[in-house]
Amino acid sequence: MLGRYAFSRTGNFRPENLGQNAMAIIGNVCFSMFVIGVLVFTILAATYEPDDPLFHPSSKITTFLTSKSNATFKSDNTVVKTGEDFMATNETVFGNVINMTDVDNSVVNDFAEAAVAECESNGPINCKDPEVFHTMMRATIEKFQDIHFYRFGKPVPGSSDSTCDMAWRFRPKEGKSAAFYKDYRRFVINRSENCSLSIVSIGEYHTGKNARKRKKHQKAGLEKKQVKGNDVNSLPVVGEVVNDSLPVVESESSFSHGKYLIYVGGGDRCKSMDHYLWSFLCALGEAQYLNRTLVMDLSICLSSIYTSSKQDEEGKDFRFYFDFEHLKEAGSVLDKEQFWADWERWQKKDGMNQHIVEDYRVTPMKLIDMKDSLIMRKFGSVEPDNYWYRVCEGETESVVQRPWHLVWKSRRLMDIVSAIASKLNWDYDSVHVVRGEKARNKELWPNLDAHTSPDALLSTLRDKVDEGRNLYIATDEPDTSFFDPLKDKYTTHFLDEYKDLWDETSEWYSETTKLNNDVPVEFDGYMRASIDTEVFLGGKKQIETFNELTSDCKDGINTCNVATN
Repeated sequence: MLGRYAFSRTGNFRPENLGQNAMAIIGNVCFSMFVIGVLVFTILAATYEPDDPLFHPSSKITTFLTSKSNATFKSDNTVVKTGEDFMATNETVFGNVINMTDVDNSVVNDFAEAAVAECESNGPINCKDPEVFHTMMRATIEKFQDIHFYRFGKPVPGSSDSTCDMAWRFRPKEGKSAAFYKDYRRFVINRSENCSLSIVSIGEYHTGKNARKRKKHQKAGLEKKQVKGNDVNSLPVVGEVVNDSLPVVESESSFSHGKYLIYVGGGDRCKSMDHYLWSFLCALGEAQYLNRTLVMDLSICLSSIYTSSKQDEEGKDFRFYFDFEHLKEAGSVLDKEQFWADWERWQKKDGMNQHIVEDYRVTPMKLIDMKDSLIMRKFGSVEPDNYWYRVCEGETESVVQRPWHLVWKSRRLMDIVSAIASKLNWDYDSVHVVRGEKARNKELWPNLDAHTSPDALLSTLRDKVDEGRNLYIATDEPDTSFFDPLKDKYTTHFLDEYKDLWDETSEWYSETTKLNNDVPVEFDGYMRASIDTEVFLGGKKQIETFNELTSDCKDGINTCNVATN
């Protein structure tokens, strides 16, 4: 009776209500699963740290730079991207191209203004003669048909009575980098008995050294009027004389009235170049936000991944790898050694104070109203909290922007790139062949070795590169004879063919030795990789290892989808 009474009071369990009960139970279970799913998703979203898009293709880098993603960092040994890699490369940015018609029109005007001189067929060539200028420009445009010309400098006397040197600013017609290039060559000129001029020969890249230097604000020989609004002066000019001397404070008064920021210590030293730049740009960005001069250490440590000794190497100069002239002119920086010397002289006398910050979580926004002359951020010994880039994470990321436009690649290194491309007349295709350790690791890259063998390369390239073309091979394969079978179809070229551009007789060697207190500078692994990459990127057709030569994934087996996300 008790059981029946209890059952009868629980009316929900009557036979006619069982369907409703089942539906209610199912609904409650589904709702509970939904709540649990939301909680799990929230936790994952809060703790997820995305890959650093600096190691993705350029389109994804651009997305990253304009996004509000968490500013985490993943180390890599790839060649670092700098400000010019993010600039627009449409022709309107570079201004107007000089063509043969422009040359003819300019010469007509020059002849109208020039006095008619009596011709002496046996006399020295007058490099200031408009007809000489006209002949040299025409010969240059006819010879170098794969580049666009933007400015011609007026010819100057060469090494003999029959030579003139002339400089010009140009870009490859199919150039992808946002930069101008400058070349200057020596012309041998002949004057016939009837006084007509002809060009006997045009020298190799950078042979016309007398035409290299051009004073600022000096009018060029021929330059078309630029479209209003184009800031062509903000672009790198590879081939100009580099002036990366250290900036000097003008006076005690200007030093004592200045405001400074310095980062001290931390775990960023001897990391990859990507890591170094990511942290350095954070410091530079904070200095700009605070309207302060960044006190920087020009001495950097090169990671073992780039050195021939396989050891980290101290004492490398920032100017070996980056364009310090542009940085000091476009930004506000001082060398650390010079700053501390001035600080010792004038700090006490002028009552200059410093404020020390030892927690990276103290945001730049909290320092904006600081009146102290110097803000010093000190970083401890515990990684990763002692990485400089931590300052720019969290809420700071949307406030302090990394000033990519201030950091460009070394123009000395880029001049080597320009020299190599010029030797190939800027008319070549390129292939990037990754082998080395990855080709030997069959567990992560099971097909790479076979897919990059000479026979496989010939088969793959058959439909991609025309037979007989100049083919630049950027590779980590130390034995370039490995690629000899490709010579039957292509004229192959490798970085080491151009050692004269950095050997003891080169301009690069001379200038870097002077920067390094007369101690010769090693042409290290990072420099090699940087130049190899840039020459590869200058090819008219570019074939990459992953996705084009092999089905293996760049980061190892089963990572292709992850890499493209």
